[in-house]
Amino acid sequence: MAGELSGEDLETRLDALFIGEERLSVAEIRRRAVAEDMSPGMLLCIDALPEGEYAQDEVLDAVRTHAETTPPS
Repeated sequence: MAGELSGEDLETRLDALFIGEERLSVAEIRRRAVAEDMSPGMLLCIDALPEGEYAQDEVLDAVRTHAETTPPS
């Protein structure tokens, strides 16, 4: 899951998605995450985001919260 990444690794991965962008739609975040070959767990966290546009820090908070509240499989 996203918990597999340390906080710094997660931020670095999200930095790659948000290069040159302040906010991105969930669909664009997912498209970029797939292109960056992010883990299936990370993609599940992104898929759990409600539709809308997000800043990088909002995605980071949501992914961390999802990882904390979702039991490991």
